Amino acid sequence: MYQHGIKNTLKGGAVVFGVSAIFLLAAPEIFLDLLGLEDNPELIWAMRMIGITLIALAGNMWQNSKLGNNPTGVKFIARVMFISALALGILTIFIPAELTIFSVIYAAIGLSFALLYLINLIRK
Repeated sequence: MYQHGIKNTLKGGAVVFGVSAIFLLAAPEIFLDLLGLEDNPELIWAMRMIGITLIALAGNMWQNSKLGNNPTGVKFIARVMFISALALGILTIFIPAELTIFSVIYAAIGLSFALLYLINLIRK
């Protein structure tokens, strides 16, 4: 396991999720439009709730990248994040709307993080 690589991936993911969180809180309508989804008050509210959740996730990812000195703990975090990043990428591809360039890029980012976690989990 390449612990340093996992920690760097966590830091990068924290930044991406942090930026996404700010975007979702400040301009959920634009985010929905970029994904090709129509906005409505309920969906805008849900996007803001996701934004708040992403702040918590980004903070935890950053904290774990800095303080995670237990190799078993870091490996566990990487496994959870691998599954989450993979699922996010796949779900974005199957968004219930016509795929936009933004959706494809967002899916590619999620799948890239999944690949980085996987590579670092199997590295010796």
